[in-house]
Amino acid sequence: MKDFDEYLKMVNDAIATMKLPDTPAGLYDPIKYTLDCGGKRLRPVLALAACQAMGKEPMTAIHQAIAIEVFHNFTLLHDDVMDKADIRRGRPTVHRKWNEETAILSGDAMLTTSSMLLAIKCGEHLASAFDLFNGTAMNVYEGQQFDMDFEKRSDVTVEEYMEMIRLKTSVLLGCACGMGALMADASFESQLTFFNYGVNLGLAFQLQDDYLDTYGDPKTFGKAIGGDILNDKKTWLLITALKEDTTGTVRGLIGNNISPEEKIVRVRGIYDGLNLPDRIHELIGAYIDSAISCLDQLEIMPEARAFFIDLALKSATRNK
Repeated sequence: MKDFDEYLKMVNDAIATMKLPDTPAGLYDPIKYTLDCGGKRLRPVLALAACQAMGKEPMTAIHQAIAIEVFHNFTLLHDDVMDKADIRRGRPTVHRKWNEETAILSGDAMLTTSSMLLAIKCGEHLASAFDLFNGTAMNVYEGQQFDMDFEKRSDVTVEEYMEMIRLKTSVLLGCACGMGALMADASFESQLTFFNYGVNLGLAFQLQDDYLDTYGDPKTFGKAIGGDILNDKKTWLLITALKEDTTGTVRGLIGNNISPEEKIVRVRGIYDGLNLPDRIHELIGAYIDSAISCLDQLEIMPEARAFFIDLALKSATRNK
């Protein structure tokens, strides 16, 4: 097994050599800008590592890994438009740097590009790869719709929220792991087990994102802290506070026309009083444990198991 940075270099090198046309610049420049912004590249790394863990050279899955990364970035372009986000990875979002029409069209082009990449050197796995990829894509869209629906509701439950983030975020990590195993000719059972590892990792990852949006350092997190609070976004933190804050203070702050700074301080104070920072990390730990337990069902070398355990543990303590 390679280490994370070695897989990351393989991913970045492959993205750097992608042959995107120069014209029309209005279509392709935003795609280049988006892919050049970097990011964690967690999904393609998972695909390459899963492929090697199941006995094949990681480059066997490089095109499929990059396809998943391009698809992920396509969803971010459209999400930023829907969320009216100004900053992504420390840089202006595409719809702010250009405009909303450009972000939508360039995102569409990224979606098609991801499908084209997925088919390269896919061989006998083509049908299975597209079944996995397209099924995951539909889950992501379903999750996004639930997320938008939740904006209009005040009765969202924790169970509904966890299902939403499973669909919107976690299944794509599962897809990356399963895709890597598929390209390594692994059994369907092994593909499914790796998929479940990725889903549990994704749930922990998103919950940590929720935590960092409220408690992180903006210098390392890459965007302003408190955006979820200011947008009254239904996260595990807010949903739990709405349920448990018997004073009704949190509910009274939703839609309240007070200064952003005061709102962040007051809501965070309520979260602290309910011990939510510690409790969300307990939940994150439970999903990390579930991810690691999936590895016990796979016939992989000790160094491969150590790689995926280390990745899971670091996801629970990351600060960006």
